[in-house]
Amino acid sequence: MGADSADIETIIDQVAASYRQGRLIDSLRTAQLPNKRQVIEALQHLKAVIYLGYYSTGALDDSKLRHGVSSHIYPAFEILTEQIRRAVSYEGFRSTSLPHEEDWPAAATIEFLRKVPRIRGLLSKDVLAAFHGDPAANGVEEVIFSYPSIEAITVHRIAHELHTQGVPMLPRIMAEHAHSISGIDIHPGARIGESFFIDHGTGVVIGETTIIGDHVKVYQGVTLGALSLERDPEMGRGTKRHPTIEDHVTIYAGATILGGETVIGQHSIIGGNVWLVESVPPNSRITAETHGNKGVTTSS
Repeated sequence: MGADSADIETIIDQVAASYRQGRLIDSLRTAQLPNKRQVIEALQHLKAVIYLGYYSTGALDDSKLRHGVSSHIYPAFEILTEQIRRAVSYEGFRSTSLPHEEDWPAAATIEFLRKVPRIRGLLSKDVLAAFHGDPAANGVEEVIFSYPSIEAITVHRIAHELHTQGVPMLPRIMAEHAHSISGIDIHPGARIGESFFIDHGTGVVIGETTIIGDHVKVYQGVTLGALSLERDPEMGRGTKRHPTIEDHVTIYAGATILGGETVIGQHSIIGGNVWLVESVPPNSRITAETHGNKGVTTSS
């Protein structure tokens, strides 16, 4: 064994020894956790089911439709069932509110897959909202293939359904994957209505308890977040910490809207770089230069 090999063997011994310190990062049981690559693979199968004609590498017609769908549904079922089983069975991430019957992961996956037609219906409206909401769009195909907002909202519609069913970990893995490739950060707990469009999208943050109505349009850099407060031991997860955006609201670039009691009334327009921590009534027009509006910063 050469000098380099001896050095490497010594390093291996030192690294292995560092795992015996009892820290959280030293746990080897995390090997039982969901596999991120597998979760993303399931996500790719689901996106192919949703946009089959756009993901197919060969010609498709009605006679091949069922086969095309099944070629993605079956592997999605197998992967999701196994990854949900891992998430539920891993003791450190077990939720006492989840059923722990052996067949629950498969049942949860079937329940989710039954919702795919409804998810496709919602995404069809999101795609049209993007096409009609962006004069630069040359076609629906361009929107589906290239818009980061469609990537983000597609993954969110999937992750939100799994989150609603109480599936642990997988929804957040999916959401953060979408965040990494789109620049749009949507927590899977956020409730988003029909015909939602994020124009450009970079830097958008939508928090866990956000509620968004129908026909809402958001521009880049918008934050729908929570106020920074000391953690309250009595504040359980799911407490409303993020704002509610009613139907037909437009929020321009860089606006920040914070707080669980903040409601933006329907048909309102929130201008760029506005800071809001209190509600505004329907049909409001709020800009950074607005004077006399609570929760609105006045530009210098």
